[in-house]
Amino acid sequence: MSTPRTPDSSRTPEGPRGPGAPAAPSAPIRASRPWRATVLGSQAAELLRRPGRSLATATSLLIAAFVVFGAVMAQQILSATVIARFHGTPEAVSLVVTADDSEGSEGSGAFDGSGDDDALDDARLAAIRKIPGIAEAVGRIDDGSPLGGSAVERYLRLSADPGSGELAEVRLTKGTYPSGRNRLAVNAQAAREYHLAPGSTLTLLRPEGEDGDGTREVKVRVTGIVRSTATEDTKPTGYASGPALTALLGASGYTAVDVRTDTRAAPADLAERIRRAVPGTQVRSGDEVRDEEAHQAVKEASDLLDLVAVFLVVAVGAAVLVATSTFRIVFARRVRQLALLRTIGATSRRLAAALVVEGAVVGLLAGALGTLAAWGCGSLVPALSEAFGGDLSAPAGLPLTEAVLTVLGTGLLAVLAVVSPSLSASRVSPLQALRTSASGDGGTGGLGRAALGLLCAAAAGLLALQGHHDLPEPGDTGYDPVTGLTLLVASGGLAFLALVLLGPRLVRPLLAALAVPLRRVGAAGRLAVAGVGGAPGRAASVSVVVALGACLIGSTLTCLSSLEAYDRYRQAVAAPADFALTSGDGKPLDGALAADLRAHRELADVTAFRTAEVVEGRLTATMADLDLSTLRSGVGLTARTGSLGHLAPGHVVIDAEHAHTLGVRAGDRVTLRFKDRPVHLTVAATLPGEGPYGANYFVPAGTLTGMGAATAPSMVVADAAQDGPDGRARAQRAVTATLTGPERGDGRVLAEGTDGQDSESDDLRTMATTVVLVLGLTVLVAVAGVATTASLTVVERTREFGLLRALGLGTGSVHRMVTAECALYGVLGGVLGLALGIPYSWLAVGIVETAAPFTLPTARLAAVFAALVLVTAAAGLLPALRAARTSPTVAVAQAE
Repeated sequence: MSTPRTPDSSRTPEGPRGPGAPAAPSAPIRASRPWRATVLGSQAAELLRRPGRSLATATSLLIAAFVVFGAVMAQQILSATVIARFHGTPEAVSLVVTADDSEGSEGSGAFDGSGDDDALDDARLAAIRKIPGIAEAVGRIDDGSPLGGSAVERYLRLSADPGSGELAEVRLTKGTYPSGRNRLAVNAQAAREYHLAPGSTLTLLRPEGEDGDGTREVKVRVTGIVRSTATEDTKPTGYASGPALTALLGASGYTAVDVRTDTRAAPADLAERIRRAVPGTQVRSGDEVRDEEAHQAVKEASDLLDLVAVFLVVAVGAAVLVATSTFRIVFARRVRQLALLRTIGATSRRLAAALVVEGAVVGLLAGALGTLAAWGCGSLVPALSEAFGGDLSAPAGLPLTEAVLTVLGTGLLAVLAVVSPSLSASRVSPLQALRTSASGDGGTGGLGRAALGLLCAAAAGLLALQGHHDLPEPGDTGYDPVTGLTLLVASGGLAFLALVLLGPRLVRPLLAALAVPLRRVGAAGRLAVAGVGGAPGRAASVSVVVALGACLIGSTLTCLSSLEAYDRYRQAVAAPADFALTSGDGKPLDGALAADLRAHRELADVTAFRTAEVVEGRLTATMADLDLSTLRSGVGLTARTGSLGHLAPGHVVIDAEHAHTLGVRAGDRVTLRFKDRPVHLTVAATLPGEGPYGANYFVPAGTLTGMGAATAPSMVVADAAQDGPDGRARAQRAVTATLTGPERGDGRVLAEGTDGQDSESDDLRTMATTVVLVLGLTVLVAVAGVATTASLTVVERTREFGLLRALGLGTGSVHRMVTAECALYGVLGGVLGLALGIPYSWLAVGIVETAAPFTLPTARLAAVFAALVLVTAAAGLLPALRAARTSPTVAVAQAE
């Protein structure tokens, strides 16, 4: 038996200790461990050894940081551009004086004239001009007046401006600036729309009488055409000096007074002098007013970016889901290393903490790179815009606060994404050290996950049913959509959470139904289906992100299609014709008026119809014999129940509100009263909203005649024979010539053009297009997730691909197999997303606009589905190329 050796006291770590050597220290010396020997150091070393895995994990987070900070840069560029282009109060204005109703009129001012102490009249303007240090002061007026001389209603804004000098907001381009009474200059918009030129005359219709119920005509002459320097001056406007305009309008004072001070005078002192000289006024600096105007313009321009910011949250959420999946795969590839750390004593808690720190580092690096990339792209945008003929202003500099928050936020997102994978990976058994790697798929999940998913699905269904139960009927004006939208968002969130939890269990049944054609195309197709079905957890984690994009984009397109259909109906109701002629006193029109209008070649589709007042219970409604099929935009009219075509005698079409009040639909009977006689009618159709020209019931002409209604028309409608401003102007002159004859009296014409309606339609399309583009970022993140998953899968399945090559599968077949697997992610995501999104879009349409008909854009949805399949397949091209290059010899090697 050998005896244990005791340590030789004559030796030290540095060597033998001789007689003259210094004494050994009392405390033992411990050799410092290399940093790789710690748990955290081991993880850091793994990051340095395989940076490609970290880059794959960080891709989705980098994209999220890029798009978030890109939105910040877009806001900076937009603000800089708007402020650079905006022109409002002239730069020469030092002070702006306005009446302040909140202040009393008491003070020690020098002005003691009579009149309203709060009005900025000529006397107070003169008092301001007398103050020492005031170089110039001009009064401003913001008013307007209807124009006479035409049967078509026209309106002209009126503004006071000196016309020259540093305080002028307009510049003369033609003619002369007005001087004297009843003279105006007009801007280019007024000259173009009302066909004005220097020397033309205008008739202003001004109120008259104590109650303003009368009208007087004021003739004015146009002396010149001006161009306004104000950015927001886009409406027809007339200009004159302040005193001339107050005399023309009969105004008692000015809206505001712009003041230019002497350069030697202190604006603050002059402001106080103005307050003392003219009590009851508010004095602000010109810089303050200009900043307020510019920031208001920026706010209006940035409303669309605010909408973008809302939907960026969706892209960020998708990035977290993709990052969670990639972290799980990467950690599963390192199962042997983690098991070895457990074998030498690392606890699960320390291992999980190290993995979380690793994820945070990856997130911070991704956030920094994404932020720098977005800043670089944003800095290049103004130069690129100038190269292509645009005019965008460069931002003031790097928004440091937003940049730091973006980086820190990306790190936080990475921590959220890595928590669940790190907890799973930290519980690895030390026996796993005997294995090379794990699939990281997670299978279909446990029973607890399935139970939680079913619970979320049930809760989502109950909330959706409640939202459907609360949907209003058309015509119900007391409905508040906020509650319904809240239920919709809550139900949709729970439904998506249920999809995340139940996704692994849905993969194989869906593949069994969807992949039948792919199995028949050869071995590559069958292997692709088997590869996706063999890893349902991984397939679900990627497909769910694709489903999120498909759901939101499909829902947006469906809602847009439905709202566009309703918008066409609304346009048909709000502006069914260019002109609607009614008598000024509500009496019937001349029966020959329609024939006279038809004689003009400038007019087309002249239609006359009658109206009558009927009684519905205790309420009065309007019945008309207007043929709804004769409307110019009649294609936009739709029926909610029944059909609008072939309205037979004894039948009626009812608008939504009255149909809701009566509780009727197509096929029901209604009884109305006309001149105390009952009228029994059958409902042919009900409208989804209001009826044209304010009518509530529409019947054939014979039915209205049989009721005893007058034979003279109540209204005549007509369209311009030619499109465009010139054709409309000629049509206006033809209508005016017809109505202003001595035999016509004082008829009025209301020009109900569709310009405003078209603008609203364009706004709807612009908003929807922007939302779809932003939601496309979700698809971009999903594509990055597909590419990352495919790349990691190729590394993990190297031996599998080598074995397939050894068994005779060619490089092309391996390439097609991996590409088909990635395409299947798009197929699964598209089916799940559209199956979830279409029912919710139907519910959303009913909540937002109950009168809108639900319209399914089949072609657009098919295009979205095909695009998803193509982009996910394209994401797998490079990983498939790497898989196809796998040598058959690796089938017999131990590859990691």
